[in-house]
Amino acid sequence: MPSGHLSHRIVAVKPITVPAPGRSADLQVKVTAPLSGQGLPVIVFSHGNAWSMDGYGPLADRWAAAGFVVVQPTHLDSRRNGITWDDPRFATVWRVRIADLHAVLDGLGDILLQAGGLETRVDHERIAVVGHSWGAQTAGALLGARVLDGDGVPGEDFSHPAVSAGALIAATGTGDTLTPFAAEHLPFMRPDYSTMTAPTLVVAGGKDQSQLSTRGPEWFTDAYHLSPAPKSLLTIAEGEHTLGGLAGEAVSETTDEDPARVALVADAVSAYLRDAFKLDGAAWAALGNAAAAGGGTWSITGK
Repeated sequence: MPSGHLSHRIVAVKPITVPAPGRSADLQVKVTAPLSGQGLPVIVFSHGNAWSMDGYGPLADRWAAAGFVVVQPTHLDSRRNGITWDDPRFATVWRVRIADLHAVLDGLGDILLQAGGLETRVDHERIAVVGHSWGAQTAGALLGARVLDGDGVPGEDFSHPAVSAGALIAATGTGDTLTPFAAEHLPFMRPDYSTMTAPTLVVAGGKDQSQLSTRGPEWFTDAYHLSPAPKSLLTIAEGEHTLGGLAGEAVSETTDEDPARVALVADAVSAYLRDAFKLDGAAWAALGNAAAAGGGTWSITGK
């Protein structure tokens, strides 16, 4: 996989508090960025359930080294906020997560200013949202996906005009095969991808067996198959839900520890976004060529 573009020294700034009226806890973010460079594209990243801005260092650091400014909010479901499945606030956390990303995007100028004057070094026309697991459903909402209600009627449009591309890693599939636990506690896991029109890379593990769905690993490819073009799908044959350990080294929930797999996911996302932003298509083309000769360990398809 191409790695020669990973040349930037990076710096991280945290915590930065973002105005979010009505939220039961402060919205805080971490910004990771290259020390040098102008016209930098932005990734706003949504973490998986219970994580925080302090997780997913392997992704954020590698993206910053590839020339992106990465903004990571801590969502309300973070372990540090102590909100459990039975907490009355949990039923609406999915909406708060989406509101968090909107608050970050709406306040991006001030966030970048507080992160050391980055506002003059960023290209505000090249902003992406990326997420893992629950964060992928959150990010998908800003790319145009909606949530179906109990009668199958699509809900509110949460897309954001500043977002022009994205990547969904281990994204929730359609909700008609939720397990009884998921149907009770996570009824919002009923995404409608038919309106997700923004260019998006979907990343799925070939051995990602969710305990929230009665379907197999193909559940995590719905975001690709059920959305309109342009989309690309990266399937990693041996990948499980954390795809090698995206949240960090030796994290207990990682069942398929593999730093090379994490690097592949990170590099694929940055290469795809640079291509989607029309900055440089060479790395994405090289990944496609490598996939074609990859011996079946991972593949890339597009539409």
